[in-house]
Amino acid sequence: MLKNIVFMDKPEEDELKERLKKAREKLFGLQMQIKDHKVPVLVLMEGWGTAGKGSLIGQIIQNIDPRFFKVATMDQPTPEELRKPFLCRYFTKIPEAGKYTFLDSGWMDEVTRKCLHDKMDKKTYEQRIGSIRRFERQLTDNGYLVMKFFCHISEKEQKKRIEGLKKDVDTRWRVSENDMWQNKHYKKCEEVFGQYMEDTNTPSAPWYIIDCKSRRWAELQVLDTLIQGIEVAMQNRSLAVPLLQNVFPLRKMPKLAEISLDKDMEEQEYKDELERLQEHLGELHNRLYRKQVPVIIAYEGWDAAGKGGNIKRITGALDPRGYEVHPIASPEPHEKARHYLWRFWTRLPKTGHIAIFDRSWYGRVMVERLEGFCSENDWKRAYNEMNEFEKELHDWGAVIIKFWVQIDKDTQLARFNDRQNTPGKQWKITEEDWRNREKWDAYEAAVNEMIQKTSTAYAPWYILESVDKKYARIKALKIVIEELEKALK
Repeated sequence: MLKNIVFMDKPEEDELKERLKKAREKLFGLQMQIKDHKVPVLVLMEGWGTAGKGSLIGQIIQNIDPRFFKVATMDQPTPEELRKPFLCRYFTKIPEAGKYTFLDSGWMDEVTRKCLHDKMDKKTYEQRIGSIRRFERQLTDNGYLVMKFFCHISEKEQKKRIEGLKKDVDTRWRVSENDMWQNKHYKKCEEVFGQYMEDTNTPSAPWYIIDCKSRRWAELQVLDTLIQGIEVAMQNRSLAVPLLQNVFPLRKMPKLAEISLDKDMEEQEYKDELERLQEHLGELHNRLYRKQVPVIIAYEGWDAAGKGGNIKRITGALDPRGYEVHPIASPEPHEKARHYLWRFWTRLPKTGHIAIFDRSWYGRVMVERLEGFCSENDWKRAYNEMNEFEKELHDWGAVIIKFWVQIDKDTQLARFNDRQNTPGKQWKITEEDWRNREKWDAYEAAVNEMIQKTSTAYAPWYILESVDKKYARIKALKIVIEELEKALK
């Protein structure tokens, strides 16, 4: 995409000045419309060293209210960031609805730099490209405007700028080793950059190559392109996104009504098994940390099914420094204003640690679906998005264990009444629990569809029969141990 690029002619100075004035005013005027239409705008500024990415961002944000944007410089990942999935540090930076985020370099720079220094093989590169295309598509499918700019200058121009900056003691620090390496290996960089942009150039998130020889001309190109993108995004805000076919292998799962709930366990057998299994799980936790394997355990199930007690028996075996339990309630305003998976990306464990979710991202296709908190297109699209999310975690090396805690309607009623009539348990029962119970059949149909469509080979669902809580707790421990042992082989 770079070798044969032909730029339009730069306007005469008077025309440039007039067009810049109008474009700046236009962008300033659009900010309230973006807020009203709740369009989140993610601007990725990539390009050659010394091409002026930072100064371009600085010029653009002069035309936006400071309350409506954030700027982040994405250097190469820190050791702490390397202990999270590749996309994590980018997904956590996405803006709220009606606001901007400007990234000075990003996932392109991270991937191409490793390619240029022979630190990424072909298989990993292809995996990264797939991840990036899915990431960008998920954002645009969920209403984000993703604008990707590549700031382009010639080899000669880059060399001239490097030499000019190095002459002045006050600007010498702005020239990095990477800038000089790029100029020395310009042709190789041009080839790698061009190939990357071809591989990630999509209709919903295309690349815009900016002629940066003149800074004011570069600013106008970015402004005009950004304004056009915003206007189109606002026009398309209400359009439904086509649903993608699932491409991940699925396991055949029974419907909830087909599951026998008569399984139970004697008290003494339960105590003996609990002690034995917890001791074994504690040993595995040490090995997980030593081998830096991340673990994600998600619990879903009926109200009063026993999720909390089940989690307690898992964590009772673990070193408290190596795990975190995340109780997931209704999203907070700042969470609701972002992609629905954002609040789970921000809670992922680092390598060697365990994250346990008491309710999870599957709320999208249960409560959000049935209570009308998202559109039909949103929740139908979510099955594939959640499979993609879990595939990203699996490819990172995570063990993913998903439990559905199952009881029948009569058992739930008995437990609700017990909670309501026992002072020490009354905090566990809410009006919402009773309202959800009235929709049992609708929830059961939604859960059946969820389990059928998201029980993948790499992140299957496990059903915990929990009329007898003791049985469910022991079954969960055995499954966790089995999955961890497979990962540690």
